Amino acid sequence: MKDHIIEGILVPLGTLLSSSALTYLVLRRARSEGILDIPNERSSHEVPTPRGGGLAIVLAAAGAFAVLAFLGVLHQRLAMALLGGTAVAAIGFMDDRRSLPAPLRLFIHVGAALWAMIWLGGLPPVRLGGELIQFGAAGYAAGAIGIAWSVNLFNFMDGIDGIATAEAVFVALAGGAVTLIVGGAAEVCYAAFAFGASCCGFLPWNWARAKIFMGDVGSGYLGYVIAVLGIAAAREWEVGLIVWAMLTLIFLADTAVTLVRRAFRGERVYTAHRQHAYQWTARRWRSHGITTGVVTVVNVAWLLPCALLAAAHAREAVWFALLAGGPILVLTIAIGAGRPEQLAPPIHAGR
Repeated sequence: MKDHIIEGILVPLGTLLSSSALTYLVLRRARSEGILDIPNERSSHEVPTPRGGGLAIVLAAAGAFAVLAFLGVLHQRLAMALLGGTAVAAIGFMDDRRSLPAPLRLFIHVGAALWAMIWLGGLPPVRLGGELIQFGAAGYAAGAIGIAWSVNLFNFMDGIDGIATAEAVFVALAGGAVTLIVGGAAEVCYAAFAFGASCCGFLPWNWARAKIFMGDVGSGYLGYVIAVLGIAAAREWEVGLIVWAMLTLIFLADTAVTLVRRAFRGERVYTAHRQHAYQWTARRWRSHGITTGVVTVVNVAWLLPCALLAAAHAREAVWFALLAGGPILVLTIAIGAGRPEQLAPPIHAGR
């Protein structure tokens, strides 16, 4: 019982408090050194705001993973895979201070993803209906692509106050709980709860109106850790990867529709823009906080129940994923994800 209290309560609590304290220190340092995100025509904020606050999440989460590994909760396999996230955070930290070439960033993301897949032993089998799909050696490449995609997914979606942080809190806590209850993977659950706690410590500082932005140092790290935890869950539970992916469907749909529409028009998909559905919504409602809140409500009220059904009925998991994603995809298109930016209404105060 004592061990469970330490692993399940004290480690996340300590992580939450350390993340909040570290955010305060990073905020003071950013202000003193003038590390600010200056608004431009592509921005969704109106006043210069300190950035790089995601460093607090990285330090707090990495410290928690180290403690859990020391306690014997995290096996070497998962601990080393999670360690690759520090490389993603490091390249993001440098990019926050001086813009780096996209190919260099992508090279580091893919390298860190391959590191994780080597330690996790490739992509585990995934159940699709009555079939158990085996990936074999191709699973290393597929898994690495998936992790690298998740890194950039959270980078794309970190465009208004609190949305990426709130999403990470939801996915970590919901994914961890479902993985423990249905999948029985306590190792993944404890790591997910500690990671979610590190995001919770940062969230009040990042909520609208944000006192500090996460920056690439944090957004890429969030995507990396969530992808690694989802793959680790799948090693213990054959529909684990499907369930974790379902929990991120709002981010997946918004990014996919936006990128496809931009690519179809011949635009550079990796350049800054304000064409995501959540950005359109924030402008229409003149509020980042309401937009982030609605996303969170949809996550909890719709995606979590669908994920629980998929978890409880493994053979029908894919159908529940389609059920969950269909309305999200339609709504994303209807809101205007990927519409030409010149049609966007002006930015209003209230970030």
